[in-house]
Amino acid sequence: MRISFLSLLLVILSSSKPQPATGKIIRYESFKSDYVNARNVDIWIPDDYSTNRKYAVLYMHDGQMLYDSTLTWNKQEWKVDESLNELIKSKQAKECIVVGIWNDGNNRFIDYLPQKPVELIDTIELKALFNIPTMITFNADKYLLFITKELKPFVDKEFSTYTDADNTFIMGSSMGGLISLYAICEYPDIFGGAACLSTHWTGIMNHNNIIPNAFKKYISENLPSPTTHKIYFDYGTETLDILYKPYQMMIDSVMREKGYNINNWTTVEYAGHDHSENSWASRLEVPLKFLLGSNKTNQ
Repeated sequence: MRISFLSLLLVILSSSKPQPATGKIIRYESFKSDYVNARNVDIWIPDDYSTNRKYAVLYMHDGQMLYDSTLTWNKQEWKVDESLNELIKSKQAKECIVVGIWNDGNNRFIDYLPQKPVELIDTIELKALFNIPTMITFNADKYLLFITKELKPFVDKEFSTYTDADNTFIMGSSMGGLISLYAICEYPDIFGGAACLSTHWTGIMNHNNIIPNAFKKYISENLPSPTTHKIYFDYGTETLDILYKPYQMMIDSVMREKGYNINNWTTVEYAGHDHSENSWASRLEVPLKFLLGSNKTNQ
């Protein structure tokens, strides 16, 4: 069987461990799960990590894009280690480790698209929207079971962590933004904060009101209490991000109706930012400070 150059490249990159600018990466290769396909998990710990101290935990999706641009498909990265290290050193963020959960390649879409909102849509309408003859089997609920029932207990056992919701956060971009919001709605006792960057409200690659309206209905009924949770949104104005503003404003109206305010929620527009790791890296310190900062006042 011939192996394509791209397939070979992906194998090589997946077997290479990121080299962070600061801190250390601990790789768990092909982490096994009863709920989803096995995938790599790359956990970042700061340089001065000590079992004598406790750490907050930030779970991040698309883990292969977080730490080392030499290993990513587009030669971009979030620069999580650099940003978080500087914020911890300057005491603008609590001490934290980062659990980078790799996406599952071709299955990223079915893992990340929140299925309960999508299940609110009529099946015929949904098939037409996705232009498919048979219905997709979505996997977001199982993906969250993997994180909450398997990965989090493992992390809390192997590392010196605070295990409560006040010190457990989740973050992602695009489809990763959707699944982060879904996580805090489905598991409010586990996640105390979520950051959703360039949230892909449309669910597919063009404008539509069907999926955003389903998200609005679901969120209206499932948002966690604003007294104990905080949620960050943002979006750019270029490339794919140009789609998001009207839908984000619709979701913002729900946030206000449910009692969220400047102390526990923010939505930020970044003019000129596009849909890329470079853009998310350039503003990453804002959601990091929002989730991990010592005070709750945000921009």
